[in-house]
Amino acid sequence: MNQPPIKKTNNTFKADAKSSPRKTKKPSHFNVKKAAHKTFVPKKVLPKAMQKIVLFNKPFDVLSQFTDEGNADSIRETLKDYITIPNIYAAGRLDRDSEGLLVLTNDGQLQADITQPGKKTEKTYWVQVEGAPKEIDLDKLRQGVKLKDGMTMPAKVKIMDNPDIWERYPPIRERANIPTTWLSITISEGRNRQVRRMTANIGFPTLRLIRYSIGEWTIKGLDNGTFKVL
Repeated sequence: MNQPPIKKTNNTFKADAKSSPRKTKKPSHFNVKKAAHKTFVPKKVLPKAMQKIVLFNKPFDVLSQFTDEGNADSIRETLKDYITIPNIYAAGRLDRDSEGLLVLTNDGQLQADITQPGKKTEKTYWVQVEGAPKEIDLDKLRQGVKLKDGMTMPAKVKIMDNPDIWERYPPIRERANIPTTWLSITISEGRNRQVRRMTANIGFPTLRLIRYSIGEWTIKGLDNGTFKVL
């Protein structure tokens, strides 16, 4: 697939919508086989001059990898539909049905610092849940909840105002007469679909999930579907 032209403004890039291939069909669910996720660990830390770090605001329904391996005829969008920089890989994953910050790099040590639980790199998520949790409910997340793969570490959780963000396509499905609430949840773990499982555990299913920050990096000023090089 030919790459769309890239526009650059103040070191921020986005694919030209007019030139981008239109997707005419989207899968109806996310129960698909996960493609292999390429990782790497160099023998030594890269010099700063050779280090590449890219921040990408991933849209909903985009795979957090450059190829859709094992699905030759797939029309699912991947990172290559948005990013043309070679030899960089995502430091950690962001589920296809989640949005927000993805850090890409060619530095294996940086990748390890972001993804390994022992490094305790904090990641903050903006989470829209169904219902109106009270502080007594959120205290469970602050203390840690028991999931199938064990207890979670204490999370930082607070109710937040509705964020000024982009519209999602397709929009979330809301049920009549049932309110929704936005939470800011900060964790230093990275289990599979952890935040979604945490909110479901206390009775408030996640409707929309946006990763706002990883460590000191955030999506502030970064439009959805665009990236910037640090």
